Amino acid sequence: MESTVRRTAHRRGLTLTLCVNYGGRAEITAAARKLAGDVAGGGVHPSAVTAPLFARYLHRPALPDVDLLIRTGGDHRLSNFLPWQAAYAELVFLDTLWPDLDRTGLWRAVETYARRERRFGGLGEAAAQGRIEST
Repeated sequence: MESTVRRTAHRRGLTLTLCVNYGGRAEITAAARKLAGDVAGGGVHPSAVTAPLFARYLHRPALPDVDLLIRTGGDHRLSNFLPWQAAYAELVFLDTLWPDLDRTGLWRAVETYARRERRFGGLGEAAAQGRIEST
């Protein structure tokens, strides 16, 4: 992994996120705890709590939302992986195990993604990015 990070450090077109020993519920719980502390301490007014504000309390607030989530190994579930960031992700499920995923399998997943119409839950891209609050 370290070798790949070094070799691709200059590339800026794609964000590949690998989460090791990670739990999405634990991340959301920790974020809620920190935000609740700021509200209780008077640093944040309850009416100011929005999805974009909450996202700033996540482990990696600068991590972009997931566009394509590829699940390998034949499982058809997210397994607690980035539930906040993957809310509007396109999901592709592959039977291939992670260590065996090659360029061909990745390319097929990207082609599948490219054929899909992204609707962001029917609310449009602005709502998905938190710029419009739904009621």
